[in-house]
This record gives sequence, C-alpha cells and structure tokens, in this order.
Amino acid sequence: MNNLKQLLHQQCADHITARINNAQHAIDEAQQGQQQETKSSAGDKYETGRAMMQQEINRSLGALNEAKKLMVALNAVSTAGSAHIADAGSIVITNKGRFYLAISAGTLTLNGESYFAVSTASPIGTKLRGKKAGDSFEVNGMGYEVVEVL
Repeated sequence: MNNLKQLLHQQCADHITARINNAQHAIDEAQQGQQQETKSSAGDKYETGRAMMQQEINRSLGALNEAKKLMVALNAVSTAGSAHIADAGSIVITNKGRFYLAISAGTLTLNGESYFAVSTASPIGTKLRGKKAGDSFEVNGMGYEVVEVL
C-alpha cells in the first residue's frame, strides 16, 4: 500500500515537474524573442512587441512560482504509514471513485486504476478529510460513500 502511495506521489511530482519545465521553456522563449526584437523605423511596433514579450514572461513567472509552491506542498505530504481517517497523503476509495489527497493534479492512472489527485483544500478534499470507511458525504448534489481509507 505504501508503494501505491509512493507511486501516486511520484506521478504528482512528475505532473508538477512538467508544469515547471513548461513555464521555464515559455520564459526562455519569451526572453529570446524579446532579445531578438530589433528596433525598426516603426518604433511603436518595437515597443509593443517588447511589452507583449514582457507580459508573457510575467505570466510564465507566475505559473512557475505556482508550480514551485505546489512542489513544496507535495513534499509536505507523507507517503508513509496507513491511517483509517482520511488526511493528506491518504488514498480514499469511495463508491464513485478513488482519490489521492495531496495536490490537485487531475486523474492519475496506476495499474489500470484511475485515481483523482485532489488537494485537501479543494471542495471534495475538504469533504474527504476526516472521513473513515462507512462515512458518507455530498458534493455538488452527488452522494459519496467512503468504502476504504488507505
């Protein structure tokens, strides 16, 4: 079971690493484009192009910072041990799906099973925290029953 948690944790880390790499690539390309922008007789065009590149750099820096914050949050999630009450690092199996409480990383597939990686701060994550097998809850009008907490 801990192996399952470690594998899901690694998939979340891979998801964040991809986001970091994409943001860094976008920053590098925008900086390169900004440096290649040459001043022409149409000075306003030059300034507009540079301003647009700077906006892209700023957006990408924001995405990079958010991804790094996610990595810090993920690193705080333990993959050791087993609990019967859902909290960060738990795998919660419900009648409607399998959830990994860590970060919001979408659907992860492992051994042919789908797991929804959700943050404990997300609407469903807040409902899952503190639950144990047999508990039920509702999110957006849909009822869930906790089958097992790993």
